[in-house]
Amino acid sequence: MLNFSLKRLRESHEGTWLLLDFFMLGLLILNLALILFDSLYATDMVRQSLNQLSPALLDWYQPLHANFILIDLVFVGIFLSEFMLRWLVAIKRKDYLRWYFYPFIHWYDLVGCIPVGGARFLRFLRIFSILYRLQKYKIIDIKDTAPYRFLRFYYQVFVEEVSDRVVIKVLSDAQDDLRQGSPLLDDIINKVLATRRPVLCQWLASILVHSGHTLNHEQSGEVVRQHVQDSVTKAVRDNQQVARLRLVPVLGGSVEKMLENAVSDIVVQSLANLLLDVTPAKIDQLMTHGLGASNLQEQALDQEMLNVVDECLQLLKQHVGKQRWKDAL
Repeated sequence: MLNFSLKRLRESHEGTWLLLDFFMLGLLILNLALILFDSLYATDMVRQSLNQLSPALLDWYQPLHANFILIDLVFVGIFLSEFMLRWLVAIKRKDYLRWYFYPFIHWYDLVGCIPVGGARFLRFLRIFSILYRLQKYKIIDIKDTAPYRFLRFYYQVFVEEVSDRVVIKVLSDAQDDLRQGSPLLDDIINKVLATRRPVLCQWLASILVHSGHTLNHEQSGEVVRQHVQDSVTKAVRDNQQVARLRLVPVLGGSVEKMLENAVSDIVVQSLANLLLDVTPAKIDQLMTHGLGASNLQEQALDQEMLNVVDECLQLLKQHVGKQRWKDAL
């Protein structure tokens, strides 16, 4: 159902132009109805049917049909006058950056004014533009109408089908490129990571140095220290040579405990010193050897990564290819 808001019409500052829109809308509907009737009247079948139904109507419309071009030119003159009026107002209001932008932006209003054959039916575009302006100012609400829901649904179906086909085509081409041995990972390493190596080295070095300071801090490094101490304690207790210290009477357990604490402190401090000694230059050296290395394990990892990307693209194609518009039915 088409909703009309008289309150919005009164509140808007475009009341005169909106009333003009209603007038032009009625004139367009009348003009299009005449064009359609005249086109049907030009056929022998329609004339014979009218002659059987109402010969008087046939005789009355015959002069109109003979001078239909002149009648249509009257409508065209009105449409062009309205177009020129809106153009002049747009220039006065400076609605556009240049005065000559208006006919290019509102080209659909000019195309329908061509008084030649099938071009006349392009005046439907003017109806859509008027309805759009009325909808924009909330004078009417066509979203609840059956034609709007019908057109909107099949427009979405069309857009979804076309966009899905395009996306699937792009993903399929990417899959074919990867399966044919595309040097994707090499390009990522050489063109993406390598160009940002100084930034990555600086970032990684700062993280490692911060970790070293954390280990030296009693509170924040307590968790790491406890973990290292537990690991060292387990390793010391499993060592057969240290286990012999337990056989020493009286002092065996104390010596073992002191040894565990000493080794834990040495390991934690060595780790902290190692992290604090990290510099971007050392990280860059490690990355140089690491990124440049090539062996069977790395080749297998590269192939596995390509397989992962390929499977992800396949799942993405299946997800994109799902026709969601069918769920609405």
